[in-house]
Amino acid sequence: MSNAPRLTALDALHRSLGATMTDFAGWDMPLRYTSERDEHHAVRTKAGLFDLSHMGEISVTGPQAAALLDYALVGNIGGVATGRARYTMICREDGGILDDLIVYRLGDTEYMVVANASNAQTVLDALTERAEGFDAAVRDDRDAYALIAVQGPASPGILGSLTDADLDGLKYYAGLPGTVAGVPALIARTGYTGEDGFELFVEPRHAETLWQALTEAGAPAGLVPCGLSCRDTLRLEAGMPLYGHELTTSLTPFDAGLGRVVKFEKEGDFVGRKALEAAAERAATNPPRKLVGLVAQGRRVPRAGMSVVAGGEAVGEVTSGAPSPTLGKPLAMAYVDAAHAAPGTEGVGVDIRGTHEPYEVVALPFYKRQK
Repeated sequence: MSNAPRLTALDALHRSLGATMTDFAGWDMPLRYTSERDEHHAVRTKAGLFDLSHMGEISVTGPQAAALLDYALVGNIGGVATGRARYTMICREDGGILDDLIVYRLGDTEYMVVANASNAQTVLDALTERAEGFDAAVRDDRDAYALIAVQGPASPGILGSLTDADLDGLKYYAGLPGTVAGVPALIARTGYTGEDGFELFVEPRHAETLWQALTEAGAPAGLVPCGLSCRDTLRLEAGMPLYGHELTTSLTPFDAGLGRVVKFEKEGDFVGRKALEAAAERAATNPPRKLVGLVAQGRRVPRAGMSVVAGGEAVGEVTSGAPSPTLGKPLAMAYVDAAHAAPGTEGVGVDIRGTHEPYEVVALPFYKRQK
């Protein structure tokens, strides 16, 4: 069996643009095309174009598709209207997070679950196992889609010039079928950058046509191709969690400050309910650690795994860290002891190679776009 990374339908195009490629979750993906800082600023001020075809699409269909997803996931999926989407999670029986997901309701009995690339097989296996006894089918559709995202304040105008779809009426976390530059697509108003934007699910054979059309339509507005590197700094500034960093199987949604996605009020049992009820009570009464933002007072950049310190003692751990192109300072997300988690807590630092660099504790997100 070959261990070579998988290639997206846009691989040759990325290389022709001079992209620096990297192996990410078993896929060869563009890390950057020029400067990750320039790509980051383009998304914040104009628009950026991303290939996200490494994400994992899983279809769930049938008369009991909603019931299956309500049992398998922590959210109230049966309550999602057709044409809308919901951010949710799939957990183990002990409450640990297997992955965070977006679920789109495409029809009365048709859903699409979008998993992170690194967890797509795990999610597929879990949904398949949990489907036993339900009149519903789980299908691996990872090869059926390419996913292209256009993100940034100029994205509605760029996409609007290529489609007759009602983008003004398309709410955040909604999706509708349409055509973009003549290409059939599911047009979703979702993203992972903290900006307005769209994610376009298309057949892989149409991916290059769509990318080129978006590139040409976006050129006057300053759209540029963007890689995974700036996507990471964009999501960090927006306080969005990344699986394997802020989310892991050793954490519950309540540990991650995302207990709101767990819907105990929905009918019936769901995987992890009992453990999550206990986790909710712990989080409300005696949380061990909380996820916070840290802003550097100096210039040294924190990285995942570094210790958060106070009074010479370790009080937490950095989960993600990077220089912030928007704020002009190094930032981090970290889990810290509840006693040191309040915004403005003094005396907190990060141990960077033996030196305790001072950091300010702040509430997340670091950045929120102007509506």
